[in-house]
This record gives sequence, structure tokens and C-alpha cells, in this order.
Amino acid sequence: MSKVHNFSAGPCILPQEVLQKASEAVINFNNLNLSLIEISHRSKDFIAVMEKAQSLVKELLNVPDGYSILFLQGGASLGFLKVPLNYLKVDGKAAYVNTGVWASKALKEAQQLGEVLEIASSKDKNFNYIPKNYQIPGDADYLHITTNNTIFGTQFKNIPISRIPLIADMSSDIFSKKIDVSKFDMIYAGAQKNMGPAGTTLYIVKDSLLGKTGRKIPTMLDLAVHIKGESMFNTPPVFPIYVSMLTLQWLKDNGGVEWIEGINQQKADLMYSEIDNNPLFEGTANKADRSNMNATFVLKNENLKDEFDKMWKAAGISGIVGHRDVGGYRASMYNALPLESVQALVDVMKAFAVKFG
Repeated sequence: MSKVHNFSAGPCILPQEVLQKASEAVINFNNLNLSLIEISHRSKDFIAVMEKAQSLVKELLNVPDGYSILFLQGGASLGFLKVPLNYLKVDGKAAYVNTGVWASKALKEAQQLGEVLEIASSKDKNFNYIPKNYQIPGDADYLHITTNNTIFGTQFKNIPISRIPLIADMSSDIFSKKIDVSKFDMIYAGAQKNMGPAGTTLYIVKDSLLGKTGRKIPTMLDLAVHIKGESMFNTPPVFPIYVSMLTLQWLKDNGGVEWIEGINQQKADLMYSEIDNNPLFEGTANKADRSNMNATFVLKNENLKDEFDKMWKAAGISGIVGHRDVGGYRASMYNALPLESVQALVDVMKAFAVKFG
């Protein structure tokens, strides 16, 4: 079978060895002659998976003491509601930095529960930059940011220094680079970018901040309930958690977050160098804020679109069509995408320029 270079924005590429092990577990897990997806989540075999996944998160991100690791359901979209339910006090207020579609949705969910301050936004330029030099209100219950923006191709290069609790949606760049978890009071991230298949969401929760809102939280949305239940208050999504565990082990075995950060930088440098130097393309994101995960770019001459599309498809490239809110193209370069795939796309862009430039 010919090589497909998978630039899908998510669900996205996963390591081949992870997919192989996961497929074997679906048939026969741990030599039980039972499938992973048909054994009890309370069995010692799956409890070991959950504990290993949680342990790998702590190890790879150097999570300090006082934080709990949860693998829950509902995606980051449900997290948008869990955040204000668990952290916005009755009669309190929250601060949000609005950097794109997902940040806007998080803000909208919080508005259902209380006062929300949009302290900064890049909507004025179609979210093509990360706001700077904004004031963080000292009396807000928390500050919420979205660290990477898959649609518009921007990324926080510097985490805000905040006197109030800091909460981050890291769905599309967690495990892609080193972070200081101690700067955050809660991190949440859908698995389907750098960690596993869609179906589970990682929560890294500072325990001491919970239980202070003065509101009654529905049981399934109460993070304290899930911490007490060790991510098993209800039946967890066993397969996505298992694949996430395999992916985190793959990351550890190859050198951890520091190792992948270097590779991700190489991929981004290669991609953006071609975008900037190729006379037929231009990037859409502010250069200082460009995402290492999602490179967004357009053709300078839209009349050449059909010709370019033919060339990249013929080269076995998949998933680079841009989001409808931006148009053009988007190369998503998550952890498992090899450097050779970025080179394949760059080679097509170079050949395209020779032919039509």
C-alpha cells in the first residue's frame, strides 16, 4: 500500500506501532482471549491501563503534587461547560482571551452561568494573531485561554503571567512541547490531536481549587466526583484511554516531550520556510504567533487551485484543505506526523512553483 501523508486536523495521525498494538488488543487483550472492548472496566487488566495512562501524563509533563489526572468523556466541548461549573463562583466573574472558534465557544458556555469578561480578542483580524498587553482583572475567579488554534493557525508562544487561577484548553498542542504545569490550575485537552482517538478528554486538575464556587454542580460535571471515583465514576471510554496510554508510552520511549518538541520545531520551520519563500503561497497567521501544529496558507492566485490540488493528491497527501472560516490550506503537523511527510508537501509546493511560477 502506498504511503499516505496524513495532515488531518483531527482526528489525526497516530504512530503506526500504536495502531498495530491497539488493533491486536481489540482481538485479544493481554492474552485473555477477550477483546479490550469487552472486558470489565473494573478488571485488574483495565485498571492497570488507567493507572499507567495517568502515571505517564504525570511523568511526561512533570506534573507537581496536588494535581489529579482524569480521563473523561464529552470532548473539550463539554469541558467548556465544566470549567465555569467548577470554577466560576456564584455572583463571581471569569476572564477569557478570545483567539478563535473554540475559545469563543468556551466563552459562550461560561456566559450561561455568570459574568464573563472578554479581556482580549483577535476577532478584528479574523483571529490571525494572539492578543498582547491586555490587563488581567485581579478580582476574576479565573483566566481562560486556548493555547493553540487549529482553524486559524495561531498559538500562544508565551503563557500569560496571571495572579488569578489560570485554566487552559490545550486540545491541539498538549504533549507537543514542554509546559510548566504549576502555572496552571486546570488543563483540559481532547485526545484526538496528539494523544489518541476521539472519545476521551484529559483533565489535569489542581485539587485545592475545587469546591469553592458555592453552586450545586450536576454529578457528571463535577470534577471532584470524578477525582474521587478515579476516572471511573461511570464506565470510562476504555479504547481511547488504552490508545492514549500506548501513544504516551511511544512518546516516552522515544525521548519524551523534549524530543518531540525538537522534531515539531523542525517540521514547522520547514513548512513555514516554504510558505514564505514560495512565490505562489502566503501564510494567513501573524508570523510571531504561528502555530507549530497547524500551518495555514493560501494561494496568491486562486485560479491555480485545481492544478495544485491535483499535484498534492497525486503525491499521496491527505487532509490539507483549510477550514471554511479561513479557506486555502492547513497542514496539521501533530506529534505522529513524520518530518518526511512535511518534506513531501514542501516538495510538491516547490514543483508547483517551478511549473506555474
